[in-house]
Amino acid sequence: MWDNYGVKTSNTLPTTINVCYPKRWDEYELVDSGDGKKLERCGPHFLIRPEAEAVWRPALPEKEWQKATAEFLTSAEENGGHWNLRGYMPSDWTIHYHDLCFKIQLSGSRHIGVFPEQAVHWDWISSLIKKAGRPIKVLNLFGYTGLATISAAKAGASVTHVDASRKAVTWAHENQDLSGLSDKPIRWIVDDAIKFIHRQARREEKFDGLILDPPKFGRGPKGEVWEFYKLLPELLQACRESLTKEPTFVALTAYAVKASSITLAQSLEQTMQGTGGMITAGELALKESSAGRLLSTAVFALWSNTPVEIE
Repeated sequence: MWDNYGVKTSNTLPTTINVCYPKRWDEYELVDSGDGKKLERCGPHFLIRPEAEAVWRPALPEKEWQKATAEFLTSAEENGGHWNLRGYMPSDWTIHYHDLCFKIQLSGSRHIGVFPEQAVHWDWISSLIKKAGRPIKVLNLFGYTGLATISAAKAGASVTHVDASRKAVTWAHENQDLSGLSDKPIRWIVDDAIKFIHRQARREEKFDGLILDPPKFGRGPKGEVWEFYKLLPELLQACRESLTKEPTFVALTAYAVKASSITLAQSLEQTMQGTGGMITAGELALKESSAGRLLSTAVFALWSNTPVEIE
């Protein structure tokens, strides 16, 4: 769902700032949030994870939070901590989003294999691929567990999925099989994103759509260092060189950085100069079932060659 706040930047491409959050998802729910935490339901299991944006008080009483079987407890080290199990938890389980099926697992960090707020981007990408009416080639950099990848493949695209983590790529491949999409044209690659996109530019392989979800900081499989502010301009320029003459979309998302959606929108606008189209930018969020508050999770900027409404 999109909430249009009617804010426009003064750039050459039409740009609108929105708040974007998923709805109608039976198997995932943001139950409540507050005191720096969020209570979630993933399928039959309730989890508590840290959430710095939840600076308010929880709407539900403590007894509702006690339903959680697992809570991630942070340590002094950045992104460090461990899961505290309050009862039996399977090593992994599956949930669905529409026709997609994917694995949930308590990893060594606070992450579980899905960023639920990105579901609206999966829908947006799928709609553009279907609307194109022609073969579409998509590149998903920093592809993680592949939910955007398999969503694009299901919509009819051939997809190249790149991530520096072999574990993440293996997990993504499993999600493809769980969704019954083993026959879809997906190329799985473990590589450093910057090295890969430069290599593809030299090979002159072009893509119609790009999905970019770069972390604040990361390392490639051979120790390559990724730093968001330092390398994002280089990444966007290389991506521009890897787009076809008539591209369909570019999706850029950023977590845990001090960049606004306006920053991403203006960076993407510069990247896509001369292509026409339009940019939608804003915040990704989750909406509580308890009090209806919006929990901001990330900022994004989307470029497309044609408008697509997401219900």
